[in-house]
Amino acid sequence: MRVIITGASGQLGQALHKELTTQGYEIIDIPDYPELDISDHSVVPLLSDLYPELVIHCAALTNVDACAKDPDAAFAVNAFGTQNVAHACLRCNAQMVLISTNEVFSGRSDRPYLEGDPPQPVNPYGSSKRAGEQMAAHYLKDGLYIVRTAWLFGGGHMFPEKIIAAADKNGALQVVTDEVGNPTYAPDLAKAVAQLVQTHAYGIYHFTNAGYCSRFDFAREILRLSGREHVQLNPTTLAQYPRPSVVPPFTPLANLRGAELSITLRSWQEALADHFAQK
Repeated sequence: MRVIITGASGQLGQALHKELTTQGYEIIDIPDYPELDISDHSVVPLLSDLYPELVIHCAALTNVDACAKDPDAAFAVNAFGTQNVAHACLRCNAQMVLISTNEVFSGRSDRPYLEGDPPQPVNPYGSSKRAGEQMAAHYLKDGLYIVRTAWLFGGGHMFPEKIIAAADKNGALQVVTDEVGNPTYAPDLAKAVAQLVQTHAYGIYHFTNAGYCSRFDFAREILRLSGREHVQLNPTTLAQYPRPSVVPPFTPLANLRGAELSITLRSWQEALADHFAQK
């Protein structure tokens, strides 16, 4: 199968490239931003004329605070850029995997979100990603997988690396206790996506590592696994840690539809331990 991965230089894009190459897929290499700007309509013929059979759309503006500061940029990339990619898939009859986010939900639930729960984003990042979901679904009545995930780590300077850097620099940390979600290891997500595209069971899926925790608990486990248990970790709250973006406080995702296809991910604690074992 001929595959294009948008955002291939990102942590998930790299994990997908490695996983799919191992499985014998033919990866069509394309430029990444800024050489290739998905918000520009010219990307439609550029992608479709390569005749992929599958496009995995990872490219996005994912800096939540940057999206809050510039909502127009967020919608240009996450909504209209996704529309362009979906249009390209329609033109060449390709399947599409859209990587989306837990932040399409409000965070006011008292239980993990199911795939069928109504989205209600509370910030420009979540709103732009939800708009992208809707635009892709409008173009692709069939052949579309929407994969929502959360708190991705496993490549680049993500939450584990930021916690370690801050611990080494400051000797003590303050981390919020009232933001709760699912840490997700990029290689595990890549394997789940690779399994999913073999099913042709199109629809919405929630793929995260099993279990959920607060940012505080995530940081504590990072310090433990990295040999920094001596670092003082102080609890704080979202209200005490003002940010440009509104943070949905409780957004764990429940994987029901994937589990029905026997696609499950191991616990976030196991995945995090594996992440440190790879270093």
